[in-house]
Amino acid sequence: MKLSVVIPVYNEKDTIAEILQRVSATGLASEVIVVDDGSTDGTAVALRGIPSDKKVTVITSPRNQGKGAAVRLGVEAAKGDLILIQDADLEYDPRDIPALLKPIEEGLADAVYGSRFLGGPRRPTMYWHAVANRMLTFFTNILYNNILTDMETGYKLFKREVLADIRIRSNSFDFEPEITAKLLKKKARIFEVPITFNPRDYADGKKIGFVDAVAAFWALLKYRFID
Repeated sequence: MKLSVVIPVYNEKDTIAEILQRVSATGLASEVIVVDDGSTDGTAVALRGIPSDKKVTVITSPRNQGKGAAVRLGVEAAKGDLILIQDADLEYDPRDIPALLKPIEEGLADAVYGSRFLGGPRRPTMYWHAVANRMLTFFTNILYNNILTDMETGYKLFKREVLADIRIRSNSFDFEPEITAKLLKKKARIFEVPITFNPRDYADGKKIGFVDAVAAFWALLKYRFID
C-alpha cells in the first residue's frame, strides 16, 4: 500500500525543513504533500530553499483558512492508499510511523490514532492543555459509546477508502473532533497506538487554545446528531 503524508503548515519556517527530512528518513512515504496555509513568516521562502524532491508536492493557499481547510486540500490531492496527517511543528515523531501502519497492515483497523496518553515517551508540560484533551476525549466516549484515549491527537492515519464518503466541513482545529465523530458514526475501526510526544508551549509558537477547545466540544455535540 502506498502512503501519502499530508503536512498542513502555517508559519513554521523554523521547522518545515526538519520535518520533511524526518519524514523522508523513514523511507515509507510514496508522496509528501505540504499545504502552506497562507503563511506570513517566511515559510514559503523556506520551502523554496529545500532541495528538490519528486516525492514532495507543495500546495499554497493564498490566505490562512485553518488546519481543517489545509488538510482537506492535502487529502484531495493525495494519491496513496493510506493518508497520514503529519503536523509540521516537530511535536510528533515520524519514527512512530511504522507503529501507526502496523494495525492497518495486519487488517485490524480502518484508521489509526497515535495516542499521547498510552504510556509513550513524552515531555511533561502544558498541564491544563492535557486536561482539556482528556475532557474532550471523555466527552467523545460518552457521546459515541467508545473508549478512545486521545481524540485530539494530531497524528491520524486513514485508509483512503474510509475517507471516501466523509465530507469534512471544518476549517480549523475542529477537524479533529469532526473526523472522529464521523468515523465513529460509520462504525469505522479505529485503533490506537502509543507515540512519542514532544509538545511545545505558546512561547515556542503553539497555536491551539481555549477557543478551539470550546469549538471542539460544540463539534462533537453537533456531529452526533447531524452530518
